[in-house]
Amino acid sequence: QVELVESGGGSVQVGGSLRLSCTTSGNRFSSYCMGWFRQAPGKEREWVAGIYNGGSHTYYADSVKGRFTISKDNFDNTLFLEMNSLKPDDTAMYYCAADDILRRAAPLSPLECDVVVSGTYNYNYWGQGTQVTVSS
Repeated sequence: QVELVESGGGSVQVGGSLRLSCTTSGNRFSSYCMGWFRQAPGKEREWVAGIYNGGSHTYYADSVKGRFTISKDNFDNTLFLEMNSLKPDDTAMYYCAADDILRRAAPLSPLECDVVVSGTYNYNYWGQGTQVTVSS
């Protein structure tokens, strides 16, 4: 069994920063694509950022590009999201997600990850979320 656990959320004022972490535990696994999503009350889950395998490629939603940075510690498979210049529209529950190499029929290239990274269907494992609240 695999477990993803997010942490680092909280309440900040506009323009503030937070750093989210996503730790993995349970059965060891490897991913092609890992990502961050968010969901605000009454809205659909929205993709935020993604990262390929060892971190060689990163992908961002237009709404966060230039403000958020996704990274990964490959040793322990921990995922991070550095969030700067936060806005009220960033208020949401943030979730990390990961696919599992062993569950794919074929290897995934960075270009293919770029195509699927924003789709919730792409991922095998999800965390329970951490709340981010940005107030003006």
